[in-house]
Amino acid sequence: MSQEKKEIKIEISPEVAQGKYANLAVISHGPAEFFFDMICLTPNTPQAKVQSRIIMTPENAKQLLFALQDNINKYEKTFGQIVPKVPGNQGGNVPPFMGPNGQA
Repeated sequence: MSQEKKEIKIEISPEVAQGKYANLAVISHGPAEFFFDMICLTPNTPQAKVQSRIIMTPENAKQLLFALQDNINKYEKTFGQIVPKVPGNQGGNVPPFMGPNGQA
């Protein structure tokens, strides 16, 4: 039995197409799902609201990891290496969305 690729037609509403800006992500998980809370943190503000929450199965979260890595590789081939700017981190080896306790 051959596996043929099926085309998926994706629709996006104008409101969703505008997108939401996030400069902070909080990632948590349970046994059956991962939660991605996308946040816009404003400087000198003690509080921030979650702009969007995405919930995925562990399998889909891992597929997202691979897809993001593939896209970063393609981006860097075109535009050059991305060097994360992490305050207080001289080594540059901590992901920019990394938060306390190993959660991003």
